Amino acid sequence: MTAPAGARVLVARSPDRAGELVTALRDVGAEPLLLPLIDFELASDQHSLDVAFDALGAGAYAWLVVSSVTTVQALEAKAAERGTTLSRWLPGSLLVATIGPATRRFLESRGVAVDLAPTGQQSGAGLIDIWPEHQGSVFLPQADIADPRLRRGLEARGAFVQAVTAYRTVDYPADPGRSLAACHPATQQGSPAHGGNAAQRDSSAQRDNTAAVLTPDQAKTEIGAGRLDAVVAASPSAARRIHADLAPLGGCRFVAIGRSTAAEAQSLGLSVASTAEEPTASGLVDAVIRALASQPSPPTQPVAGPPAKDTI
Repeated sequence: MTAPAGARVLVARSPDRAGELVTALRDVGAEPLLLPLIDFELASDQHSLDVAFDALGAGAYAWLVVSSVTTVQALEAKAAERGTTLSRWLPGSLLVATIGPATRRFLESRGVAVDLAPTGQQSGAGLIDIWPEHQGSVFLPQADIADPRLRRGLEARGAFVQAVTAYRTVDYPADPGRSLAACHPATQQGSPAHGGNAAQRDSSAQRDNTAAVLTPDQAKTEIGAGRLDAVVAASPSAARRIHADLAPLGGCRFVAIGRSTAAEAQSLGLSVASTAEEPTASGLVDAVIRALASQPSPPTQPVAGPPAKDTI
């Protein structure tokens, strides 16, 4: 499957997090552009995170549940503060669960084995469905805006869950003094998922010709002129920003990474042209191709039932 020749696709992600998707879009003939909307900062309550992280290293939890790559990065920063790596900090008895394939690959690239992950519905709901009952204590580091349904679902399965805010989601760019990316170990800086503050990450991406980076005003102008064919949102918070900064989208198709992003967009009155069947770069590219092959549709009703958390 290929995209229409010359199709221009706006990806609502920062350059350091969009590399795989940008490459995949180019491979099918699309022209990707980037619109950084959200970034990540250190959690406001570092004391609670420190206490829980120390307890994690001491073996106080039976499970670690990780729902995003950003969570792994926050934990890596804590390990670096203690002069070690995350894989060395975690006790051998700890079991690790995750949701999406991107997070699993990221953990495994750091030497952290994953013991449980959904293979069907790759989401918080999918993990709850396969969670074994009465598995003891669970450490659940999350974003400040995390959906509480994952915690509640694990508790309903008999787990004692310690949920702690690991990082804050903020408008792009993050405060350089609070940026999560700036806190990564020096040995990891400069990799596709790490390194520098927002401005440095943008500059590096542009030197590598990853994709052109637009401001919200530039993106809105391109949409108004009919020069963007699709916009990709990889989280509900990105959907909210797209609605606030870019709507109306006109003929620009909205593509969602998963059900919760689609539901958020629909609740705001945005028409969702396509939703990825799995929260991966290839899943998103397939969704973009389907969206570009269809005609724009009128706003749809919100997705029925509780949406699952999206990850990539």
